[in-house]
Amino acid sequence: MESFVSKVLDEVDIQILDLMQKEAQLSNAELARRVNLSPPATHARVKRLENEGFIERQVAILNQEKLGFDLLCFVFMSTNIHQAEQLEVLEEALSSMPEVLECHCLTGEYDYLLKVANKDRKELEGFIRKLNKLGIARIQTSLALREIKYSTVLPIGDGDK
Repeated sequence: MESFVSKVLDEVDIQILDLMQKEAQLSNAELARRVNLSPPATHARVKRLENEGFIERQVAILNQEKLGFDLLCFVFMSTNIHQAEQLEVLEEALSSMPEVLECHCLTGEYDYLLKVANKDRKELEGFIRKLNKLGIARIQTSLALREIKYSTVLPIGDGDK
């Protein structure tokens, strides 16, 4: 962590961020107890971390399978689009699709990697048809058979070294 971040964040800030990313449901009082600060001081630090952009948002992570999303797919895409304006339109279209959980612009053989949640093969087929309408040159879809690891936790705490 020795970088610009360590000059901006002290050890208590790092502890707060680490606890919040692992247990976002902690009350301010419990968070304060765990970092040995008063609740008002902890609240002020959390607000500062939010205002400075270290905390983007807090969310509940839902169970995909219990909600019927049985197909988790990784879609590799290549496009023949090279003009910035057209790429912006494509990327906005991908961003607006609710089934797209993640979209990454890549180097290498493919231009984009999408992480997509669908309920069944029919939904996946409909999604691929939507992609085809965007002028995608090449699509390769891989279905996830099972999840080995899923995490949103960044390795910022002392126990992660």
